[in-house]
Amino acid sequence: MGWEGWYTLGVVGLCFGLLAFSRAAPDVVMMGGLTLVFGAGILTPEQALAGLSNDGMVTVAVLYIIVSGLRETGAIAWIVHGILGRPRSTTGAQLRLMAPVAAMSAFLNNTPVVAIFIPAVHDWAKHHRLSVSRLMMPLSFAAMAGGTCTLIGTSTNLVVNGLLVSTQQQAGLGMFELAWVGLPFTLITLLYVVLVSPWLLPERRPAISQFENVREYTVEMMVEPGAPLVGKSVEEAGLRQLPGMYLVEIEREGQVIPAVSPQERLRANDRLVFAGVVESVLDLHKMRGLKPATDQIFKLTSAREDRALVEAVVSNSCPVVGKSIREGRFRTLYNAAVIAVARNGEKINRKLGDIVLRAGDTLLLEANPAFIEQQRNSRDFFLVSAVDGFAHLRHERGVMAITILAAMVVTVAMGWMGILKASMLAAGLMILTRCTSGRSARRSIDWQVLVVIAASFGLGNAIQSSGAAQVIAASLVALAGNSPWVALGLVYVATAIFTAMVSNNAAAVVMFPIAVATAHGLHVSIMPFVITIMMAASASFATPIGYQTNLMVYGPGGYHFSDYFRLGIPLTLLSGITTIGLVPLVWQF
Repeated sequence: MGWEGWYTLGVVGLCFGLLAFSRAAPDVVMMGGLTLVFGAGILTPEQALAGLSNDGMVTVAVLYIIVSGLRETGAIAWIVHGILGRPRSTTGAQLRLMAPVAAMSAFLNNTPVVAIFIPAVHDWAKHHRLSVSRLMMPLSFAAMAGGTCTLIGTSTNLVVNGLLVSTQQQAGLGMFELAWVGLPFTLITLLYVVLVSPWLLPERRPAISQFENVREYTVEMMVEPGAPLVGKSVEEAGLRQLPGMYLVEIEREGQVIPAVSPQERLRANDRLVFAGVVESVLDLHKMRGLKPATDQIFKLTSAREDRALVEAVVSNSCPVVGKSIREGRFRTLYNAAVIAVARNGEKINRKLGDIVLRAGDTLLLEANPAFIEQQRNSRDFFLVSAVDGFAHLRHERGVMAITILAAMVVTVAMGWMGILKASMLAAGLMILTRCTSGRSARRSIDWQVLVVIAASFGLGNAIQSSGAAQVIAASLVALAGNSPWVALGLVYVATAIFTAMVSNNAAAVVMFPIAVATAHGLHVSIMPFVITIMMAASASFATPIGYQTNLMVYGPGGYHFSDYFRLGIPLTLLSGITTIGLVPLVWQF
């Protein structure tokens, strides 16, 4: 191995050190490492930038747009209610999540499965007051394990099967042939995560779980006639599970129902009065079947999808101070509708339009984004700021969004179209059918994840082209002597190490010819080695950069690089034991 190999390994080691022991951004670290090897002349421009045109990377980008359509139509809430349900504990939540995710990943590439579930799990965890960090990594691990059960479950299986057919002139694997080892491994993964994660996974609750000293708004919502909430109890509707929000009273046909029971049945046109933090006010506005009780928002001049949610603190020189919101003609004066009011934690026992404003009141407004610039320096308000995360959901297009998703799943599962082409068409349909807007589609893409994926492919090419991968892997295999079992174990170890360092597809491509040469040297069948590479490349649990679904949950889960070490390394070892123990029994040496 020349200086290029040593230099590349040094750069990869530096990247790993920075990711594991510093708070440096992963995309900056990975792009910095790629720049160092490219600048040294180890890679050609085509090799360095190969990740930008990789099907997997582009597919991940397009899937964010599909998820945007599901989120903005409220379809994700349907998925949560229909599949995830209402767990009684963190362990129950993990089982409810991992079992369907693993099953879906067996028939659909695991990347879109994780992309769809990330926002759903985030909302689900918030509503049931669960730790997101206890769910995101299990989500990724279940998707990875489920993908090992079928040929189409993960791109790694397809890549290795393609190499088997093209270079060895052998018949490819059947659709369910991998289930002999994949299914036991999936069951072991689910059991391991449920039993071990309470000790090895950190619990990092989001800031919304801390409710001390926060602004508490009073907000009114109305139950829409014909909505799915009609006839449901308050508890069944999920209105007692919003963190930081409680139902104060219900006004029904002129009668007020205080101290609302969880079993109280909702009726059409019920006016629900809530008190709580701004994040939960947003959740109320996203809930299908509820609408703001004030009709002022429907009289604003701008379209709802173009509006922003704004917090504004009333000054003592504001012309509406001392008047009710209705009397002061707030909407006419500012072209903004008041949807909630906060007053130093004080409970305001009046209808929203009858609240008499005081200096220092904090208003939650639905307004044109230009309102912020127009009133930022106005004497009418002490402070004006936008609230992140507000979007008017297009519930009427929820069925369309789910239909597009289902069509994509069926098309890919039946082999009629590749995942990239199907996802691009689905993303285009999401925009054309107005399930999401072009602006929302652009903003939904997580560029940090894409940069890390693209840079990982470049570093993988550097390890391969510098000769480092071949020398290290060949040395490991040479230790096996004449024992096919030992050789199989070393192939697994080498593949798992490279998968953790680069990416699953790159590791599989690098190890395939070495594994085949080892099998020929031992005069045994290549099939146990081929299957072992598939399993080892898919069992990349130890680092976030080894598999793209790990990267996708890295930020939403609030993880540190070392969190993957703690939970993932033992699971990688369990995967190795399972693989080496079962594969030779099914595919004889």
